[in-house]
Amino acid sequence: MARIIAIANQKGGVGKTTTAVNLAAALAGTPKRVLLVDLDAQGNATMGSGVDKRDLPASTCDVLLGELEGADAIMETMEGYDLLPGNTDLTAAELELMAADGREQRLKRALDPLRGRYDFIIIDCPPALSVLTLNALTAADSVLVPMQCEYYALEGISALMETIEAIRSRLNPGLEIEGVLRTMFDVRNNLTNAVSSELVEHFGDKVFRTIVPRNVRLAEAPSHGQSIVGYDRSSRGAIAYLGLAGEILRRQRERATTEKAA
Repeated sequence: MARIIAIANQKGGVGKTTTAVNLAAALAGTPKRVLLVDLDAQGNATMGSGVDKRDLPASTCDVLLGELEGADAIMETMEGYDLLPGNTDLTAAELELMAADGREQRLKRALDPLRGRYDFIIIDCPPALSVLTLNALTAADSVLVPMQCEYYALEGISALMETIEAIRSRLNPGLEIEGVLRTMFDVRNNLTNAVSSELVEHFGDKVFRTIVPRNVRLAEAPSHGQSIVGYDRSSRGAIAYLGLAGEILRRQRERATTEKAA
């Protein structure tokens, strides 16, 4: 049964899509069965997976609007994970969903029949608290929060935690924090180190030990339609995301052990 992880942060430019694509590729190489869901109208996770968002036979939009079953819109990628692609049609889907009954449950209903086919389902969320993001948080078992260690990011994460609490109380009581991932990390920057320390103090072991550095190869990979794992496995960025996948698998094993003991 798949664990569904939403990659979310209301602040843009913190590495959500980079994390979604590279985590999917790293987990697929372990090997695990992975589905990546592009829920962002920009379609960057789709393009970063080597799929042209301008020429899709079917997309997440069709699934959310009930025009297709999830399984009928899934595509295979060259890096071993499956993709439920997205593009600008998601903007139209969001507008239609605004007036729909049970609008927050659409993605959950679409993904539930797919859970038996995968070990992990990764959802790339848009950078806003929208109907699409609410769908992701309602469908997810946990939220992974990528965060750049800067002052304004602390305010953004506080708002996200309030949102998660609201989702728990209204729509998804089992929603957990998978972890906080420090991205675009520059160890030479004093503010970066100070914010990092605050994160660890506040969130404790929910902060992943893995730190994603600023890395040129990591920035180059999407333009080649590849993850950093496929583009340059020996780069610092690839090593970081392989390490993140390892941490997530370890936490998964620990949860399974705890549940079995209980």
